[in-house]
Amino acid sequence: MKITLFIFAIIFSFHTTHAQWMKYDVGTDASFRGLDVESRKVIWASGTGGTVIRSIDGGRNWKVITVPGAEELDFRDIEAFGKNTAYVLSIGNGNSSRIYKTEDGGDTWKLQFTNTLENAFFDSIAFWNKNHGIAQSDPIDGKYVFYETVDGETWTPMPPENMPPAEEGEAAFAASGTCIVTRGKYEVFLITGGRAAHVYHSNNRGRSWTGVEAPVISGDAGTGIFGIAFKGKRAMIVGGDYTKPDEENGTVAYSEDRGMTWQTKYKVSPFGYRSGVAFVTKTTAVVVGISGSDITRDGGTTWQRLDPVERNTVMAKGKKAVWAVGPKGEVSRLEIR
Repeated sequence: MKITLFIFAIIFSFHTTHAQWMKYDVGTDASFRGLDVESRKVIWASGTGGTVIRSIDGGRNWKVITVPGAEELDFRDIEAFGKNTAYVLSIGNGNSSRIYKTEDGGDTWKLQFTNTLENAFFDSIAFWNKNHGIAQSDPIDGKYVFYETVDGETWTPMPPENMPPAEEGEAAFAASGTCIVTRGKYEVFLITGGRAAHVYHSNNRGRSWTGVEAPVISGDAGTGIFGIAFKGKRAMIVGGDYTKPDEENGTVAYSEDRGMTWQTKYKVSPFGYRSGVAFVTKTTAVVVGISGSDITRDGGTTWQRLDPVERNTVMAKGKKAVWAVGPKGEVSRLEIR
């Protein structure tokens, strides 16, 4: 019996701890924050210098693209549909906030949207389907700004009177491409930080909103929620203080009711600042940030450190397709056994 238990303990330990990042050489040193894992074979990412990369063979080969006219732009978010169609959002003040689209795998790009609002700063885009999407900017006059497309071609402003209110000093972070995320046919979530940290929710594609305060650190410009992910009824938000990446205070919170309410499991979080989170299964999730990455296999009750490498964003389509991107051309896939 003791031998059996000992062998079981070894197997269980191996099963629960063995996960390793495999780095890929993608042929560019751009810094990446936008990521969309379409399938085990199709992966898109976007970053600085107007750079977009794409693999259609599971990462064995990569196509490096510089979007014409966007060489000085930083693409912080990308939303893809299959191997040919993708939208990218660049961030910045004034006309630096733009949306481009390709329908031929990145061979050609169409500039669909250029910001004209003086005080707008766009952070993220999300889609319910190939043609109906939403783009989000930091607040103007106390209201978050949204534009939408219903045809996949033209972008129009949404009525500001229905937009969620922002406290003074509250905004969103263009850190992981998940300032806004869609769920199902109608839901969309917005995560914020700064003076206050909220999770805002709309169940009618952004026509009206409700919001709850999140139990993560906030109050300073560099604090708040930086990433969000869902799996069924479960949800997780991560963040912290990006100016103090090792500070383990209020960096993760959980929801068991589809993001309607949030709570913490720790008096002190198990890791420092994290900007990206992804569910692999209902109980397995991965988080990434400046000071490293971590994995949980029990829904967030316990965590294990993976490595100290800086990564910005993570996304998963099952155990065989967990990808993360970061600075200096960092593109890695997580092997989980």
